[in-house]
Amino acid sequence: MQLIDAAIDIWVEGGWGAVSLRSVCARAGLNDRYFRESFADRDTLLAEAWEQVRQETTATLATIMADLADIPPVAVLHRVIEAVVVNFADDPRRAPVLFGDHAGCAILERRRHDLILVATEVLATGMEPHLRKGRDRDLFRSSVLMTVGGFVELTTAWRVGLVATDAAGIIDRTTHFATILADYYLEPADAPAVDTQR
Repeated sequence: MQLIDAAIDIWVEGGWGAVSLRSVCARAGLNDRYFRESFADRDTLLAEAWEQVRQETTATLATIMADLADIPPVAVLHRVIEAVVVNFADDPRRAPVLFGDHAGCAILERRRHDLILVATEVLATGMEPHLRKGRDRDLFRSSVLMTVGGFVELTTAWRVGLVATDAAGIIDRTTHFATILADYYLEPADAPAVDTQR
């Protein structure tokens, strides 16, 4: 949709605060009437723009997760990390929309928070069958949450130039940290899986 694409472009250039009825219509070359017919207000437009970017990103990840169902969890983590970083590098609009500074916009702050929790739940649930005996599940899930949150902050800092590396460097750094956690929490790839129902 033209209005959503225009909103995302303006968002990336000047932050979500630069998105307005007038700026979006001017960028899209449309009359104000089209905005009012499509969106109740600016927050509705911002939410739909955010959801479009999220759906594009999560669809890519869902495909990868399905294709890698039978490989060791650490290899899955590496491929997921690689896919997200490459996804953000190939389309620089995605990172600032999903994980940029949303302070002051409750509807975006909530979505950013919820996305981190959902990503944590997907990863933790997928890895739990491989949890080592004796490892605390609550601590494991907290560690996954910290990892996901740290990854978001690292990629955000990289995007704005605060981390001097390239996409490959971000992938290596994140995979290194994930591997350290996996070595502590998860059974080796050739060990039997743990029955998480006990």
